Amino acid sequence: MSDNMLQLSTPETPPITETGEPYVAVRGLWKSFGQRQVLAGIDLIVQRAETVSVLGCSGTGKSVLLKLLIGLQKPDSGSVRIAGKDISHLAIDELNAVRKKIGFLFQQAALYDSLTVAENVEFPLKRHTQSSPAARKERVLRLLSSVGMEQDLHKLPSEISGGMQKRVGIARALALDPELLLFDEPTSGLDPLTAIEIGNLISKLNRERSITAIVVTHDIPAARAFTDRFVVLHEGRVAGQGTFEELQRSREPFVERLLSSLTTEVKS
Repeated sequence: MSDNMLQLSTPETPPITETGEPYVAVRGLWKSFGQRQVLAGIDLIVQRAETVSVLGCSGTGKSVLLKLLIGLQKPDSGSVRIAGKDISHLAIDELNAVRKKIGFLFQQAALYDSLTVAENVEFPLKRHTQSSPAARKERVLRLLSSVGMEQDLHKLPSEISGGMQKRVGIARALALDPELLLFDEPTSGLDPLTAIEIGNLISKLNRERSITAIVVTHDIPAARAFTDRFVVLHEGRVAGQGTFEELQRSREPFVERLLSSLTTEVKS
């Protein structure tokens, strides 16, 4: 894998205003759909350059949390602040300016089937910057090289493996030089070795670029490669948080059951 991760700035997209606040600050976040309560007063703090992985059972609101963080949904109550800006109260132009500094890796990579690998990565550059075709091409090559996919730029998504699609999705998420990366199950559907490779890639990118990252995942073994702190959701609330070693010392019943199920899976 290439190490040429440097000098990937996008002059057309200025950085979000610096503040003394945590990069992400979620306070008292509630969200329901009809009679179904999904989030019930979530508090979450993520510091700049920190990587936090969110754990929990299916349907516990992890993916909903990501959608609230990017403004795709609005909370019933509570606040979501990104770099000091409460995104639920921003005008659409201001919200879009914040979104340009957030890279999102969807659960299934969500590549455009009719576009090549290179065209998928170029897509946000064409839409959101005034870069020349030559400049876009150079940037795409460097991004693909940074995730080990420079040899496959002319292939369609259907011609590459699931793990390779995840790599392309990461390259596309990096296209606008984000300050915050959101990952929705980045290793789902992958074999254990490929999952570890993706985990190591995320760790490498975070280390070299000092990006703030929030990762929704079930894959604790892979997540341990890149996670600074875990947050466990249960029944719409935070059941525990800390390093993996701190979670192992937790006496919270759900956290104990979650880690016990992991041990059982590894042994099997």
